[in-house]
Amino acid sequence: MFTRLYRPWHLRWGSTDSEVDATLPGDEIVDAPTFAATRAVSIDARPADVWPWIVQLGFNRAGWYSYDLLDTVGRNGPVKIVSSLHHLRLGDLVPLGPGGGGLYVTGLVPGRWLLWGDKHGYTTWLWAIEPVGMSSSRLLTRVRSHYRWTHPEILFSLLLAEPFDFPMMRKCLLGIKHRAESPHPPTG
Repeated sequence: MFTRLYRPWHLRWGSTDSEVDATLPGDEIVDAPTFAATRAVSIDARPADVWPWIVQLGFNRAGWYSYDLLDTVGRNGPVKIVSSLHHLRLGDLVPLGPGGGGLYVTGLVPGRWLLWGDKHGYTTWLWAIEPVGMSSSRLLTRVRSHYRWTHPEILFSLLLAEPFDFPMMRKCLLGIKHRAESPHPPTG
């Protein structure tokens, strides 16, 4: 049931056929992904109003705008734009959790897209913002991973990461939408 119904639905939640089929930055890095998810949400805000919420993502940064217990270890995630977190450069580490590991900034076009990846080409995570008209956007996120079936982390991927990926990502996308659509987000 999970693999036939739930998994195909959640791997493309909110996205259109053309968004799922589109070639996006970083797609060439992970060859033959075993996990490929493209999710999207429409936002009633310009890309310039969405970008600040994307660039500050990460554990011990602004968090994930998701479930505080899981993504900030119980601390409330900020609901403001934190300008000191907006200076990402190629090669910077974006922590994913409390263990110190994470993904590295492997590409970015400020205001348009941000790509994270591991150092071995097994995983990429893209955030892309597409303008829609004069005052709206589409926010897409694409995660591509190639599972290493003989590596010990496969148990984490299959038992923890994959089942919890979608609820966290959905909440994160909706959290970004909510923040970007706020008329006057606080800064600090």
